[in-house]
Amino acid sequence: MGVGVTVLDAVERQIEHFIDDLDSSDVKMLYKALPKGKRLRAKLILIIAKNSTASVKLASIVEMIHGASLLHDDVIDDALLRRGKPSINATFGTKTAIMFGDILYSKAFFELVEIDKRVAKVVSNAVTQLSLGERLDVVLSESFNPDKELYMKMIYQKTASLIEASAEASAIIAGKESSKTTYKTYGRNLGLAFQIIDDLLDITQSSETLGKPSMHDFKEGKTTLPYIYLYDQLCKEGKDYLISLHKKSLSKSEEDWIRTQMQTKGVLEHLFMKAKILIDEAVELVSREGEYKLEEIARKMIERSF
Repeated sequence: MGVGVTVLDAVERQIEHFIDDLDSSDVKMLYKALPKGKRLRAKLILIIAKNSTASVKLASIVEMIHGASLLHDDVIDDALLRRGKPSINATFGTKTAIMFGDILYSKAFFELVEIDKRVAKVVSNAVTQLSLGERLDVVLSESFNPDKELYMKMIYQKTASLIEASAEASAIIAGKESSKTTYKTYGRNLGLAFQIIDDLLDITQSSETLGKPSMHDFKEGKTTLPYIYLYDQLCKEGKDYLISLHKKSLSKSEEDWIRTQMQTKGVLEHLFMKAKILIDEAVELVSREGEYKLEEIARKMIERSF
């Protein structure tokens, strides 16, 4: 089940074709150096809209947008690794990473306007949300943030909105407008669950598995959901101590204290169940449409280790 390698290869070839259109050996070199991800958004699009010229183009455009957002994200976070490999900004510098991201964004939008106007509106609105989420993420990282709702708004904008848009736009291309809300909700839930699991893995997995330092988020100033939920469970002394560790290079004993507190307070289990509820709702919705491949993707979302 799932999307075949050859179909995803068609997406890769289409992206390369878009890159070739730019007639720049420099951009070609940078694209080859860009670490490739799971292509989650492309998989969703190809499952919902099937394999067609329009779906391959849409999948390619969305993956270019996603790639551009990660380039900018790595610059903002001063990230030296991306999926276990040196980030573009680490290898070529921040200016190059920003400009390369801008090139991918602008080329993606140039190709997007050639697709159905309804699709273009859905995707472009998601990119606006993504940018707002990126800004909110920076603002929230300035100090310890104990506000769950504000954090959930941020991860919806920064992560879930583009996955939501991918599913909704695919339904439009496939002529499934009557079920558009179903696919949209599926994408939203998938995106939120994806980020919640990411937040958990940042704490529970090793640096080798993650391809980046563990507990990197907290050290960089991000108060992700596990820390927010832990904060709620701690006494005043514990709250003060947790805040004192924020944006700090943690010692092993400090990392162990955080992990132990999260386990004893049931924080990790609670958040895993929160992600599972989102996935269960998503699966129930698409199962009514007979979309069993989407069910498989959703289930794998909460079973992954990186």
